[in-house]
Amino acid sequence: MIKLFLKVCFNNDSMEFFYKKTSNKTIKNILNFYNDSNSNLNNDSNSNLNNVINANYGNSHNYDDNNDFLNVAEDKIKKFTYHDTVHLVNSGNSAILIAMSYFDGLILIPDQGAWHGFKQIAKFLNKEIITVKTNLGLIDLDELNNLLSSNDFKVKNNGKKSSLFLTSFAGYTAEQNIKEIANICHEHGVFLVEDASGAIGDGSGKLANGSYSDIIVASTGSPKMVNFGYGGFISFNIENLKDINNIINLNVLYKSFKVTNLIALGISSELDLAKDNFNCAVKSSKYLKNNLENVFHRYHRGVNVILDYNDNLEYKNDYFQLKNKLKTVEGKSFITKCPNYNRIKEKGIAIELKNLDIFSLNKNSLDYILGIINDLK
Repeated sequence: MIKLFLKVCFNNDSMEFFYKKTSNKTIKNILNFYNDSNSNLNNDSNSNLNNVINANYGNSHNYDDNNDFLNVAEDKIKKFTYHDTVHLVNSGNSAILIAMSYFDGLILIPDQGAWHGFKQIAKFLNKEIITVKTNLGLIDLDELNNLLSSNDFKVKNNGKKSSLFLTSFAGYTAEQNIKEIANICHEHGVFLVEDASGAIGDGSGKLANGSYSDIIVASTGSPKMVNFGYGGFISFNIENLKDINNIINLNVLYKSFKVTNLIALGISSELDLAKDNFNCAVKSSKYLKNNLENVFHRYHRGVNVILDYNDNLEYKNDYFQLKNKLKTVEGKSFITKCPNYNRIKEKGIAIELKNLDIFSLNKNSLDYILGIINDLK
């Protein structure tokens, strides 16, 4: 597996960019499962997959009568998150909604560099939101400790179960100090919920680690580290949540957001590729950061690169040039414009390496990106 990763990321000669898709291995598994192995696996293989899923998405027979794939997928996720309980659900946002429903107190979110769905779902659930100050998306540990220590927070919290929701990476470009954030939260009786959609597969133990985060949620949609295109999951240790009064009512949500056995099969298969997806994106991000002058969070691990345009008058022109020049063979741009709550609230241009197939991430293609950026000067 390591040799494959090295070959794909830095010894492959191709300079074509391919949008991250579900692997042919997973598609074959699903088509064979539905006795549809005669479908040709060509450039439209993902269309074949979509047709099968759409035809069977609401088929409860696939869910109720054979849970083998469901159990296999959930057991695999436990090995990634170090939690004892995992539930597959139909999307990452469903996992977030369930996680928020566990808590009757305040919902804390970063002031930038997170996921806008946190705020939308909290409002939908009529939760009170508190914004945590960050350094360009990275949680400021002193600010967090001061906030949780303040009388104002204690009065608002009023002994209820409150929680901090954040993403493993600030804006996908800088890893949060999850261990220290967890220590501060737990010292003040606040639960930590980590959206690890961009971090499943981290072998360092720093991210998506249930030893720190009370709940881990993730999307397994596209483009993600577990890149099936459908579904998500929620992960936790049941002992940590046993005293929450409304846990029984949440069974209704789990049933409402359940996945079919087919979705479980796809997630299970794509989990086998998560480490390669993660490692390649991180390594490629580091390569670009080391070879570019003005980038945010240069010395932090990330799965994208955000160019700093705060003092650059060519911001709008460069954005349109990069958006037009850096596209996949499918015609999709992998450029994001900032300010953007999901990235950072500063003038910047994000190069979304995480959106690309790992076979597109090699030295030649990364040097090509560097050349396009340097030509803008």
